[in-house]
Amino acid sequence: MKEDVSLLELTRLMGHIITSNPVTQNVWVTAETSDVSVRGGHVYMELIEKDDQGKAIAKARSIIWQSVALRIIPNFERITGQRFASGIKVRVKASATLHPLFGLSLTIGEIDPSYTMGDLLRKRQEILDRLKKEGILEENRKLKWNSPSLRIAVISAEGAAGYGDFMNHMRTSGLRFRFNTRLFPSVMQGEKAVDSILLSLDRIENEAGNWDGVVIIRGGGSTSDLASFESYELAARIACYPLPVIIGIGHERDITVLDYVANMRVKTPTAAADWLIQEAERHLDYLRQLVNSVIRFAGDKINGEKVHLSYLGTTLPHIVESSFSAAVHRVEKNIMALESIGSKKVAPEKSRIENLKSTLKLILTNRISKSRETLENKSELLKILSPESTLKRGYTLTVVDGKVLKSAHEEIPGGTLVTTILHDGQITTIKQ
Repeated sequence: MKEDVSLLELTRLMGHIITSNPVTQNVWVTAETSDVSVRGGHVYMELIEKDDQGKAIAKARSIIWQSVALRIIPNFERITGQRFASGIKVRVKASATLHPLFGLSLTIGEIDPSYTMGDLLRKRQEILDRLKKEGILEENRKLKWNSPSLRIAVISAEGAAGYGDFMNHMRTSGLRFRFNTRLFPSVMQGEKAVDSILLSLDRIENEAGNWDGVVIIRGGGSTSDLASFESYELAARIACYPLPVIIGIGHERDITVLDYVANMRVKTPTAAADWLIQEAERHLDYLRQLVNSVIRFAGDKINGEKVHLSYLGTTLPHIVESSFSAAVHRVEKNIMALESIGSKKVAPEKSRIENLKSTLKLILTNRISKSRETLENKSELLKILSPESTLKRGYTLTVVDGKVLKSAHEEIPGGTLVTTILHDGQITTIKQ
């Protein structure tokens, strides 16, 4: 049976075994940083390994001593362009130690910046490949800007230096166009940045008819400060956005996945203002050229008409006089022709009319004579047949109560006056 050992002796023994074993010393380890803090110049953190679902499956306390940190941390930040902080994928050279009081930990002696850079690029490429597969990578780039684009919605942090630079540049451009801008305040770094920017994009889209485009701007920072912009959700939203989007984030060296999907990528907030101003100036130049073209065309047209009028002024009197003389000649010629034609046509017609006149006079005389003879014969016949002529021949008319008696069989009441009319008078009797 082995002799009992104290906990201190056991941990010291274990520590010696760990530190003396080359397998646990100066080993390159890949992990993700967490809970990074600096105390007394030393950098404390935890290194975590996660599975495909993002669940932690291994964890180790780690430290970079001050003397080492002063050498490797600035180099890491210079090469990667980001601050050494939590949430970064790193490849570090570490040695395991077991302290009797503080337990197992890793002492970090080197950091491989290229691994971290490669991980950022890998994530970005995965997002771009997904957007391309979904067919939306180029959608916002296809949108055309209005000419001019003067109504600009701005997404930025309120009071941020980048937003101030943008607005100051827009106001002092000296351009005669008047830009209408409005800030949609948003968180521009950290865990809340993506949701905040998405909310601002929703608000702008709800009044999309009021805007020509969107500008998303912020000043420069470390890569970790810009990590929020390496987001699939945000990139997909901008790629499908109904208004053209300008990205002006950071400095010239700062690139995020949003730069690949936006309609226009510029290096700084000031450059975003410059682009809008230049587009407006280009539109103004086009209008100037158009106006100058119209003026030149009108001037050429007027000058041409002046020359034409001058020519007409010198030739028109001669043309009128010549035309008038020709017209008079034609009229005189037509008169002579009419007179010649008239004399040939009128004489026969006049003779024919005279003959017709004699014939009509003879016909009318004959018809009038015959009509007069017929009337005279009818008049004589009427005289013969008249009641007076009949009475003269010895006939009489008998009238009873004013009516001519037509039959001997007609009954005449007694006391009735009966009048007999003769050619030279009448006889009145009373019926008995």
